[in-house]
Amino acid sequence: MSIKILHIDSNHPTLWKQLEEAGFENHSDFASSKEEIEAKIQDYNGIIIRSRFKIDKQFIDKAVNLQFIARVGAGLESIDCDYALDKDIHLIAAPEGNCNAVAEHTLGMILSLFNKLNQADSEIRSGAWNRESNRGYELDGKTVGIIGYGNMGKAFAKKLRGFDVEVLCYDIVDNMGDENAKQVSLQELQKKTDVLSLHIPWTPDTDKMIDLNFINAFAKPFWIINTSRGKNIVTADLVEAMKSEKVLGAGLDVLEYEKLSFETLFQDKNTPEAFQYLLDGKKVILTPHIAGWTFESHERLAQVIVDKIKALYVK
Repeated sequence: MSIKILHIDSNHPTLWKQLEEAGFENHSDFASSKEEIEAKIQDYNGIIIRSRFKIDKQFIDKAVNLQFIARVGAGLESIDCDYALDKDIHLIAAPEGNCNAVAEHTLGMILSLFNKLNQADSEIRSGAWNRESNRGYELDGKTVGIIGYGNMGKAFAKKLRGFDVEVLCYDIVDNMGDENAKQVSLQELQKKTDVLSLHIPWTPDTDKMIDLNFINAFAKPFWIINTSRGKNIVTADLVEAMKSEKVLGAGLDVLEYEKLSFETLFQDKNTPEAFQYLLDGKKVILTPHIAGWTFESHERLAQVIVDKIKALYVK
């Protein structure tokens, strides 16, 4: 039987090419609305997405012949996973594909914050030569806490092996620690951490997880890096903690204000006060959800998806 696949987002060409070579029938539609896709989805056995729109119950009910949903990315929050699984639809993601990119980006954010690289660069370009105000910190001797120790967290911990740091991890799954990080309770992590890095999905349990109560549970002032999902942090609470210097600096690749597609921000005419603080802050680094968005990961993500789709059908 020919397996018909609908691609609704563009991806690295190796994805299309290798599926075609394996005997799958590829179709693409990068422009139609969700409703227009729903009108024809019954003709397809598989769908490949990034984050263009939500795959909800209504969509799944119309996809009567769907056998798999593949997301070219790490998370599946844009899919009603429980309902899809109830319909015996396989769910495929590729967190292995961009974990190295995320790890490198996370480390880069920490080093830039510690050494005030963005601030110093901006000042020199404006004609200032300020050495003392740009004195930095060293990562060695610090304790790095990682929340979420799956593919991303493990890849980041591996990058830290060249530093003289203690690496702790917290995860809701037991026995996740390895030679690069010691798994501890959340309370121990909050007691010891100097630098916190988030590598968690966006779920009902992690939505707004990092609020003022969570932040104030840390024993020491700390830096925070978020390359996971923007809605895991309450931005207004983060800003309040930065004003009190409970949070010493923040590297945010993701923002609470992002649309689900991750392509744009929810920005009205009036910029939220908390977001304006981040825009103006010298102890803040912001990037547009690009931690996992390298040239190498673009191809690697596609390859992981190809391999997993083929594994479903080639026994």
